[in-house]
Amino acid sequence: MTEHPKLLVLGDSLSFHGPDGPHPADDPRLWPNVTARELGGSVELVAGFGWTARDAWWALIGDPRIWALLHQVDAVVFAVGSMDTLPSPLPTYLRLGLRYLRPRWLRRRARGMYLAAQPRLARLLRGHPAVLPTRLTVHYLDTAVGAVRILRPGLPVVGWRPAVHRAQSYGYVHTVRPKTERAIERWARRSDVPLVDVPSVTADHVFGGYGNPDGMHWGWEGHTLVGKAVAESLSRRLGAA
Repeated sequence: MTEHPKLLVLGDSLSFHGPDGPHPADDPRLWPNVTARELGGSVELVAGFGWTARDAWWALIGDPRIWALLHQVDAVVFAVGSMDTLPSPLPTYLRLGLRYLRPRWLRRRARGMYLAAQPRLARLLRGHPAVLPTRLTVHYLDTAVGAVRILRPGLPVVGWRPAVHRAQSYGYVHTVRPKTERAIERWARRSDVPLVDVPSVTADHVFGGYGNPDGMHWGWEGHTLVGKAVAESLSRRLGAA
């Protein structure tokens, strides 16, 4: 296996959000740092709140820091896809555009109305539509992995299955996740991308109420479990490389 491997993780808030809120990327309790520690290496985390596979692709083609890192790292982890499956009864562009509303009182009122409506509409529409359609999740994963392999043939790449949640803010609804998971599995087999089974690793943690009170993000035990699972998958890939 590569000695002291350097990893690049493209992720969503599950990569930097703990039991009490978001944390700096170098917090040793976050799963990317657990993974790096298990492998005796280091990690660079590029992530954002609500990031989907599309956001990872946009970062890949739009962030010059990633362009430089891709020439230095020994493996890439695409830790995205979970947010793609969340109910999005109101258009994503509308949600993202709330921050630009002025004056402040209007922005606050609009955000409050959105947050109140989201769980109700998620239940009413039975989880449809999702933040990102399944076919687009697969499309952006495939495009991103293909781009990495053109630039760095043979570079180990790992993905993962979409995480589970019990979030009141989404009406406890997660209808699209199984469909997206199956599509990602089919793509991963075709593309020779190993997947970390995040739902199996974290289900008891999340559904048992041991994570963040929001019902979506993990506690430190969850981060440890995921970090070790990713390290196990990467160790086999790095050994082959």
